[in-house]
Amino acid sequence: MRRKEKMPPGFARYLGRLGKDSEGLALTEFAFALPLLLILLSFGIELANFVFATKRIGDLAVLVADNASRMGTRSAGLSIHQISEAEINDVFIGAELQANMGDLAENGRIILSSLQRNAQGGQWIAWQRCFGQNPVGSAYGVEGDGASGTGFPGMGPAGNQVQAAAGTAVMVVEIYYNYEPVIPIMSIPPQPISEMAVFNVRESRDLNAPRNAEGVEVSVCD
Repeated sequence: MRRKEKMPPGFARYLGRLGKDSEGLALTEFAFALPLLLILLSFGIELANFVFATKRIGDLAVLVADNASRMGTRSAGLSIHQISEAEINDVFIGAELQANMGDLAENGRIILSSLQRNAQGGQWIAWQRCFGQNPVGSAYGVEGDGASGTGFPGMGPAGNQVQAAAGTAVMVVEIYYNYEPVIPIMSIPPQPISEMAVFNVRESRDLNAPRNAEGVEVSVCD
């Protein structure tokens, strides 16, 4: 029969004290809770940044539509304002500067459409210009839609489309932006932020296609 070895008295007393010692309990609990706290904090920061980016894009859409509605210069002998491709480009440049978002050109797209009436009184996208490398098209139509007839309902969500009155135009702005998380480990839904704004033109405007006497690059939607 094997002899049962006895535990040294000093070691036994040490184990007894260790079992009753609670000095490091709070630190141990904090160590276990820290990862969860960091995850919750990261999620809060990411959510706040996402909401802030959404508001900024919405404000930018309003700014672009407002500025586009003010475009145009009155030439000698004309009572209406003519717009140019250079002015459209200036609106886009101003939007990028005002947004103060370094990746707007890379991850975003601004779509500016001129919604007008066609010869039959229907709605018509007379021209459309774009800014940004995000390869997304308008959700409500492309240049030339509704050029004839009355089948095109206007631009905007189904049942709530915007329509232009006779003899004027509506500047319709759509902005799409692919939000990139600040904290890569946090997963924000991948769908882009999208905002829309509309403004009726402020002055009587020449509703023909924008002029390009300056020969600038046209901001086509390709």
